Amino acid sequence: MPFHPGDGRLYIDGAFVPAASGRTGVVEEKATGRPIGTYARGGAEDVDRAVAAARAAQPGWAALSAPERAGYLRDFCGYLESHHDELVEQSMRETGGVRAKAVDEVGTSVRQLALSAVQVSEHAGDILPPYKAGKLSLSRAVPLGVLGLITPWNYPMNLAMRALAPGLAFGNTVVLKPAELTPVIGGQVLAAAADHARLPAGVFNVVTGEGPEAGWPLARHQGLDMLDFTGSREVGLAIARAAAGELRDIRLELGGSNAFVVLDDADIELAASCAMVASLEFQGQTCISASRHIVQRAVADDYVAAVARRAAALRVGDPFEPGTALGPLISAAQVDRLHRTIVEPSLAMGARLVTGGSHDGLFYRPTVLADVTPGMPAFREEVFGPVIPVTAVDTEAEAVALTNGLPMLMNSVFTRDLMRGYGVAEQLQAGEVHVNDAHARHGAENQMPGFTRRQWIGLQRTPLDLPDWATAPAPQES
Repeated sequence: MPFHPGDGRLYIDGAFVPAASGRTGVVEEKATGRPIGTYARGGAEDVDRAVAAARAAQPGWAALSAPERAGYLRDFCGYLESHHDELVEQSMRETGGVRAKAVDEVGTSVRQLALSAVQVSEHAGDILPPYKAGKLSLSRAVPLGVLGLITPWNYPMNLAMRALAPGLAFGNTVVLKPAELTPVIGGQVLAAAADHARLPAGVFNVVTGEGPEAGWPLARHQGLDMLDFTGSREVGLAIARAAAGELRDIRLELGGSNAFVVLDDADIELAASCAMVASLEFQGQTCISASRHIVQRAVADDYVAAVARRAAALRVGDPFEPGTALGPLISAAQVDRLHRTIVEPSLAMGARLVTGGSHDGLFYRPTVLADVTPGMPAFREEVFGPVIPVTAVDTEAEAVALTNGLPMLMNSVFTRDLMRGYGVAEQLQAGEVHVNDAHARHGAENQMPGFTRRQWIGLQRTPLDLPDWATAPAPQES
């Protein structure tokens, strides 16, 4: 079957259609700047149509049996599997990631679909302990309704599928707005897969476009039962403020300044090797990348030397070239933000450049900064680029306090004493902490609780035990 991504159309109510405005944008290969497709620049009118289609389709989709919905998901999954190699290359071109990153992204997306197709046939609810004899209490999982998904450009297919697969599996319908920098791998190929699987019209809709034109109208849409947003903290806070004023349900995964803590008894070579993954994988452009390396002073010099030696040896270039470790950053704006608002100001404030600190177009050299202090942008900001800022501290307690001083998602702690590492991990205010390891490697997860709600049902199995006033005969009319 031929694979034709990037044809510049939306997917609404089971059909590929142009944007109401008629406008399109160009999709570029990040490493070369070469045009590789187009995307429709949708707007509020298109979002309205997509949400209306999803709303109309949702009751019928939810009414299907779990095995029927699972069958659609398996066909959806089959399309992605049959185009695995093309999707990997599309991801490489559109995101600028190396092949290993793209293989991981496509593979995880397929696994999430397959897992959701199984989960929906395995679990419909629970039998709860009744509060008194003779009663039966049941809890069943029911869909939320219409989901709006706004996804980022770094892992566009995977982060869409994380919500899309369980959302569809459990009877919700979906409107997806992918990032404008990756509209094909993050949206159009998923529309093609849904169309191939013959999902009923309106069950899955894709509206591509710019954030202000398409993303914000979807984020504020009154026809959604929940909005799922993955992206920057600033945009997430704006969405949260708007939702709070209207009591709308949202689910947010936002960025944070994640910490990589190296204690004075750590295996420095292990920590430095893990730092390459934690801070430099996909050019450091993930919400779980390590932005701050907080190292006890007794081993700080050795650690800086070890990470600088490894970073300086990494090859930066076209992801399709053999041996490339780091590809381009996603955009010129991202390069400018990294260099002009983080690296240069930190150097001006006294940070020491150990290696890197330069770029050729979108290709930024892996950079190590030493002598970083808490007042510098390299410490305060989410770096989101291939930069390792190292801050030396005297004590374990100081390391814990500095780590907890900023919002974060995921941390790592390095020590030869596992119980010490566990003790520090317990004190860190992050959603996930790894001891002697880099960031997450746990694949697809059970996402059902996020996209269903619990409905309690009480059944009476024995004659009703009601108070007299409830069963007294009604008075006779005079």
